[in-house]
Amino acid sequence: MKQTKQKFSLKSVVEALKEEGVINDADAVRASGGSVQAHPIKAISAMGIADQRKKGRVLTEETLSEWYAEYAGLAYYRINPLKTDVESITQVMSYAFATRHKILCVEVQATEVLIATSDASEDSWIQSIEQTTKKKVKKVFCNPDRIEAHLVEFYTIAKSVSGAGAEEAGLKSAAAANISDFEQLLDLKGDKDLGADDKHIVNIVDWLLQYAFSQRASDIHIEPRREIGSVRFRIDGVLHDVYEMPRHVANAVTSRIKVLGRMDVAEKRRPQDGRIKTRTADNSEVELRLSTLPTAFGEKLVMRIFDPEVLLRSFADMGLQGKDGDIWSGMIGRTSGIVLVTGPTGSGKTTTLYTSLREIATKEVNVSTLEDPIEMVVDQFNQTQVQPKIGLDFATGVRTLLRQDPDVIMVGEIRDLETAEMAVQAALTGHLVISTLHTNDACAAITRLQDLGLPAHLIRVTLNGVMAQRLVRKLCPHCREEVEPNKDAWNSLVKPFKAEMPKTIYKAAGCLECRNTGYLGREGIYEFLLPTSGVRKKITDNCDLQELRVQAYRDGAQTLRLSGARKVAAGKTTIEEVLRVTPTVEDF
Repeated sequence: MKQTKQKFSLKSVVEALKEEGVINDADAVRASGGSVQAHPIKAISAMGIADQRKKGRVLTEETLSEWYAEYAGLAYYRINPLKTDVESITQVMSYAFATRHKILCVEVQATEVLIATSDASEDSWIQSIEQTTKKKVKKVFCNPDRIEAHLVEFYTIAKSVSGAGAEEAGLKSAAAANISDFEQLLDLKGDKDLGADDKHIVNIVDWLLQYAFSQRASDIHIEPRREIGSVRFRIDGVLHDVYEMPRHVANAVTSRIKVLGRMDVAEKRRPQDGRIKTRTADNSEVELRLSTLPTAFGEKLVMRIFDPEVLLRSFADMGLQGKDGDIWSGMIGRTSGIVLVTGPTGSGKTTTLYTSLREIATKEVNVSTLEDPIEMVVDQFNQTQVQPKIGLDFATGVRTLLRQDPDVIMVGEIRDLETAEMAVQAALTGHLVISTLHTNDACAAITRLQDLGLPAHLIRVTLNGVMAQRLVRKLCPHCREEVEPNKDAWNSLVKPFKAEMPKTIYKAAGCLECRNTGYLGREGIYEFLLPTSGVRKKITDNCDLQELRVQAYRDGAQTLRLSGARKVAAGKTTIEEVLRVTPTVEDF
């Protein structure tokens, strides 16, 4: 495409669109009547004009920005806030300068700086930046909305962090600054910390929470290091670096969050738990579970974000549909017995349990739960928090619940023999018990119960079934790309079974919708162990795990990887993603 020096205006953009065949004559006339006060790309995108290059597609800000970047001979740049070094890019120019010219520095490299603009014809600011930074300027084109949003966001957080850091420097004495990091775990007399109610810290915490909500984060990690504090988000099961700030500022942020969570701010040597209930930018409620842990360089804080919308999801939304959905509904649809859900932390067990209990909890059914801690408060259940300090553990709780006329009992986790025995007792007396275990696969739940000391004959008579699950990231539907499957990789998914390899599968590409990760959201993959007659015969006091697996597979069970392979064949995820989250399957 040709490079243009034509003045950037609504008229010039409309003429270029018409010249390139992107819009027809009628739409060109219509677009020319747009607001001249607004940015040309915004004015045209607001009209919903059809893109003549692709049937059924409407010209959006993103497609218009991509087109104009190519037309003007510039690289198109998608700002990824998770990969932007906010501290370095905000030092290139002042906020006033960036606002005046409607530009934003997006990368600082060794010999050049990348400056995003939404006006290809304007470059009066280049010389000033090159003189200040002593680096070459590379101009890139960007969506005007993204520049405006991130310009305010980046400079606001940078100002708050630098302001908090400056106040901290004024408070710290030289002697306190020389104390070694490990000793910072102790309360030092005369060492004044930055206040949790400092205006800069309040701004940082507000930004941090809203930013996490907008990025679909499930967890926020604030981790103290020797010199800095690191902030990371877990998005779709993967941790991303978000921001680095001075360590004392990070400590003050942690203190602020502890205040909001009604935790003991002065206690920094013991782990603590807390909760925060707040609202997102769209005014929907969200709960956060807080957990602190003392480390060598200070308190590490993790916030788990619980979206109440989780309770409104159906089994199909979780990927538990078709045959898998029928099996699970049959397991929890019985009036007595034990149903187990297994998987590591973060595999979606809590979501499965809450969704299942919501399906069961009708007005005719009394559902009671024992949790440590209560993840989300639900009106339909009778929820009890386990408190070992006062003698209310899982086993005691189940024993008490049996006198509360329950129909269904959910036990957060079976951790010891006493809890396992009480769960079995409840199942034998006509109650449905649903609980979790931490095992690699469904079959390992049997040997885990035996390791706790539960006799094989009790497992045989009470077990309704076991479901192991994992969460795999779903391919972004906006940018996934077709590829030919690798035979060896496919076979590693489906063994020890034989499954026809699809002719095409998809790979992750990356776009604005998925923040250039190639994935958008997560879905479950599942493995079931049903107590068939063959499986029951293998559940003995000297149960061999490998023999149990072979029998389960002969009776129709599938591996987690085979479940994932079906998602791959359906174009929902990738082979690499399934291999990443599932355990290795041994040859039989």
